[in-house]
Amino acid sequence: MQSKKNQQTGITALYCRLSRDDGQEGDSNSVANQKRMLSKYAKENGFSNTRYYVDDGYTGTNFRRPSFQKLLEDIEMGYVSTIIVKDMSRLGRDYLQVGYYTDTYFPEHSIPFIAVNDMVDSEEGENELAPFRNVMNEMYARDISRKVRSAHRIRGNSGEPLSQPPYGYMKSPENPKKWVIDPETADVVKDIFRMYLEGKGTDAIAGTLTERRILNCTAYWHSKGIGRGGKKTQPNPYKWKCSTVQKILARQEYCGDIVNFKTYSRSFKKKARLENPPENWVVFKNVHEPIIDRATFERVQKMIHSTKHRAPKPENGEKNMFSDLLYCADCGKKLWYHTNTVNKNIHFFACSNYVKDYRGSCESRHYIRADALEEVVKLELGRIAEMLRYNEGTFAEMLAQKTNSEMLQEKKQTEEALQKAISRNEMVAQLYEKVYEDNASGKVTDEWFMQLSHKYEAERMELKEKIAGLKKKLEEIAGQSRRKECFLASVRKFMEMGTLTAPLLQELIDHIDVYETEGTGKNRTQRIAIYYRFVGYIELPDSALSGSNQYRADARPGVEVEYIQKAV
Repeated sequence: MQSKKNQQTGITALYCRLSRDDGQEGDSNSVANQKRMLSKYAKENGFSNTRYYVDDGYTGTNFRRPSFQKLLEDIEMGYVSTIIVKDMSRLGRDYLQVGYYTDTYFPEHSIPFIAVNDMVDSEEGENELAPFRNVMNEMYARDISRKVRSAHRIRGNSGEPLSQPPYGYMKSPENPKKWVIDPETADVVKDIFRMYLEGKGTDAIAGTLTERRILNCTAYWHSKGIGRGGKKTQPNPYKWKCSTVQKILARQEYCGDIVNFKTYSRSFKKKARLENPPENWVVFKNVHEPIIDRATFERVQKMIHSTKHRAPKPENGEKNMFSDLLYCADCGKKLWYHTNTVNKNIHFFACSNYVKDYRGSCESRHYIRADALEEVVKLELGRIAEMLRYNEGTFAEMLAQKTNSEMLQEKKQTEEALQKAISRNEMVAQLYEKVYEDNASGKVTDEWFMQLSHKYEAERMELKEKIAGLKKKLEEIAGQSRRKECFLASVRKFMEMGTLTAPLLQELIDHIDVYETEGTGKNRTQRIAIYYRFVGYIELPDSALSGSNQYRADARPGVEVEYIQKAV
């Protein structure tokens, strides 16, 4: 046997592998120790032309290791004559994969395989204990994975952040488990939210950041020597993508929260991270200093989730400040922003569900000019500002009565719906248990049991989602006690500015319902209903105002808009 090995030519591959979990066993598995052992064995047994293939920090369940893949490439090229490892676990901890390489792949390429400590040498025939060792090696990996997952779960449920700090934060120098604001990048995050509230899309925001030559997230982390994913060398480190902007806008962590378990892996063999449903997240609020206040973040989320279709943009590429606020009063769909194809100075909104233009189901177009709409909203806000200025006590009392009554009614309805959902969920569980017992006793066939169990399982999942949504709604209602003060602060901001902007509209207005026009010519009228954030629709009493309830303003040269407030 010794003379036969001396006659072999080609590379003697000395393969070493060490993972972080293996490191817990001490120095016996260290890469340096493996090299010494394999080198000594090769020398004593007459193997020459040795070459090390080392994967340091890779788990045995992953066979996409760089050096292992290089070893396979050299095998395919015919360079390798023998493979030697310390033991079978160094090759891997997946018994199916290890068995494939030792029993099929290596023999097909006529390559002897040696595991020194396990006394496995394919040249000496099959080793009956090798399959059992592979199973034990996988069980070891499974046990380690279970312990790691358990520790991971405990840390996550205790409020410790399980992920790296997002762009805008960094680890605290005093406590790496705490996040602090990164002053170099926090302002960029604020600018992204500000631009989105102003009506810019994610593509436009990404373009603006690129023009300003701001390092993108990956390039910034690499410039600071922070080990994060992504390419270390990029053709343009200042190039921002809209997907990056979208992820930043959606991160609840910017409110000061810790959000754990947003992803998961199916098993210890499959390391790919999968998205976890939001109801399975564990959220700890107000843990670190926020970059974005919660009210601003919630407004942005509402804009993101309500924008399913992008409205056509005018030639300058900017959205109108009323975009995403206007809805059809008849069908409930959004109004899209348009520019007249003949006269580029005419900008208007129309129902996105109009049957003639978009093959929808709404019978009317609900056309409204953008300039006329702006004047009407200014007039309405002017009326509110007038009452706040001259009758602040009466106005505040009216808002208090309105918000308290609406909040109590909404809370009562939500609590009733929640109780019904919980009761039905308990009943479904009992029904499932009963049909299971009937199936076990033979009263219900297997086929009927499968149909009912699928039905109950589907309903249970729907109820689980509904209950989570209702509980969240109750939490939001409980946090709305200050909404009157928030609304008054926004009105005062309008009084100071004297003009309308996209961020101010997002602060003040929840949505505007636009009705179809009535009449023709000078008798043509159109009704709109403005619903404000925090307080909903407001009907001001005429007696509380110093002037008439009729207002006029010039929308454009030669066109006057008359505004008369009416109850919804």
